Amino acid sequence: MSVAAATSVENWNAEAFNDYVNQLNEPQWLVDLRQDAFESFEQKDWPTRKEEEWMRTDIRGFNLKKFNPPCFTTEVDPATLPSGLLAEGVDIGGQVISLNGKTAVSTISEELKAKGVIFGDFRTVLAEHGDLVKKYLFQGEFDPNFDKFSALHAAYFSGGAFLFVPRNVQVEQPLHVLNLIGDNGVDLAHTLIVLEEGAQATVLTESASLDDDQPGFHCGAIEVIVGDRANLRFVNLQNWGEKVWHFAQQKGCVGQDGNLFWTLGALGSRLSKVNQHVALDKPGAHCEVNGVLFTEGKQHLSYHTQQYHRAPSCTSNFLYKAALQDHSRTVWRGMIKVAPGAQKTDGYQRIDNLLLTEHSRADSIPGLEIEADDVRCTHGATTGKVDEEQIFYAMARGYTRKEAMRMIVTGFFQQVFDRITLESVREALGHAIATRVREYE
Repeated sequence: MSVAAATSVENWNAEAFNDYVNQLNEPQWLVDLRQDAFESFEQKDWPTRKEEEWMRTDIRGFNLKKFNPPCFTTEVDPATLPSGLLAEGVDIGGQVISLNGKTAVSTISEELKAKGVIFGDFRTVLAEHGDLVKKYLFQGEFDPNFDKFSALHAAYFSGGAFLFVPRNVQVEQPLHVLNLIGDNGVDLAHTLIVLEEGAQATVLTESASLDDDQPGFHCGAIEVIVGDRANLRFVNLQNWGEKVWHFAQQKGCVGQDGNLFWTLGALGSRLSKVNQHVALDKPGAHCEVNGVLFTEGKQHLSYHTQQYHRAPSCTSNFLYKAALQDHSRTVWRGMIKVAPGAQKTDGYQRIDNLLLTEHSRADSIPGLEIEADDVRCTHGATTGKVDEEQIFYAMARGYTRKEAMRMIVTGFFQQVFDRITLESVREALGHAIATRVREYE
């Protein structure tokens, strides 16, 4: 195969793309998919602040030329890699760890294999179960043509994991995925999770840098497909170093009477732009999202969520909490969308922001787009500062100002923590946030 057109982006041009694809040795259907995505990547312009989607997120400091596509020739020693925050003290049923898009660890228990569960790094599953990957890859809510970053991801994706749970199979042990970035590394991980009718599973995914002071680039995607009457608990912790550019499409769809419980923690990166969309495709589908954002320094985290009710009698509940310190900024834009005929919809969304310093800033834009007349959809957004009286009373009882601030921040997030049923996840998020809180006069 070949791509004749040229692109102005060095290291990511047609010649580099052809070399990259040739080393993957993938089936022709996937090569064709990548080629279509690359052509879309070439044709699309970089987003600008003139667009509504990007008007609050400035990426003029991002330069793709500073990074190179993943390379698979270097070996990765798993013993030198961390095991991740979410896996600590957890009896996991399988694990995938990658560094700069190259797999270092890919395991699954014999018990789960015997049940017909398929789990592993994307390249291995593609080689062993290519027809299954073809059936589901990019068939859900993920759109390779959404913007230039999604097209780039679809053309170059590597790393990540694939999970398939057959009909009525219950997976008791959580499955864990950890994506790592090294110095000036690139991660283009694609995680695809498929639960057939009546299946149940818990998946813990996280991302981190080996060195928090080194730059990196992540352009990833998550696809979640929850079948009829299936139940998925999904955790996604973004904990990149402070110099990593993070762009992601995170999409899910839920079948009849299915349940998706999604916990999201966003703590790291220099700049994040994430689109998190969940579609409720059949009657009785339910989705609950619990989001925790904590920013510091000059971090900029932008999360655009959408809960799309396509069928009647579906429920969705999105709750986000964000605490900001220093000169950091968050943008949260939420949308409840109700299609014609999706009667008896019950949708809720809320974002609460806590400003720890006077120079931090939080933009919240909740929205409704309703095309049915028998629905209940509510949304809300609040922004406030730390109550000095609370600090005074805590210090009067012997706490330092920093300890008082930590208690207030922890209390602020408690409503979300109470909705997280996995103790290891609550502890990991709580500890990660507590270590970031600084003392302010």
